[in-house]
Amino acid sequence: MLARVHSTVQDRYPYGMTTARAQGKARTRQLFLDAAARLFADRGFHAVSIGELGTAVGVSGPALYRHFPSKDAMLEEILIGTSEFLLQGGSEIVAAPHASDLDVLDDLIDFHLTFALAHRDIIRVQDRELGTLPKVANRQVRKLQRQYLDLWAEVVGRLRPEIAPADLQVAMHAVFGLLNSTAHSTEKLVSADERGILSGAARRVLIG
Repeated sequence: MLARVHSTVQDRYPYGMTTARAQGKARTRQLFLDAAARLFADRGFHAVSIGELGTAVGVSGPALYRHFPSKDAMLEEILIGTSEFLLQGGSEIVAAPHASDLDVLDDLIDFHLTFALAHRDIIRVQDRELGTLPKVANRQVRKLQRQYLDLWAEVVGRLRPEIAPADLQVAMHAVFGLLNSTAHSTEKLVSADERGILSGAARRVLIG
């Protein structure tokens, strides 16, 4: 689950001190985030009203302000939370024992593809609305994205030391574009064979 987008009740109320009210509030908060991701992806951030967000969750629009200070804060949480989740997951993969760097790369590809397939709305919002974020939040997302890309680049650089850093950056962006493309190209479930094709294509772009 996303570090901030899909926060758990336990994260917010540690030591088992949860209540039915706290759990209900956390569920409603998550419903707002899910609805926001879906509506922002389909129609764009500026086209979605507070009232529409409330309707999507089954409450009044102003109820949103009991969970978020603004619609902008929801967008920030979705995009910053996504980048934090990817960086954390990628860091854990790189730090884990592997037989080879090729195994590390395969796990990174599988991790990112799994995320892209499970969170298509979020991928579309990220592609569409990153420029909508305030400058501070935009810089934070871009910094996290660079750190995530650097994790991959370090692994691929060891596998392909002959590739110039600039060319490696181009290849990395091409791979992320490929893996994220499913969010834009199809709504249907991707079969194991199709998933294998995507993973294999990403691998070939990076290591030939």
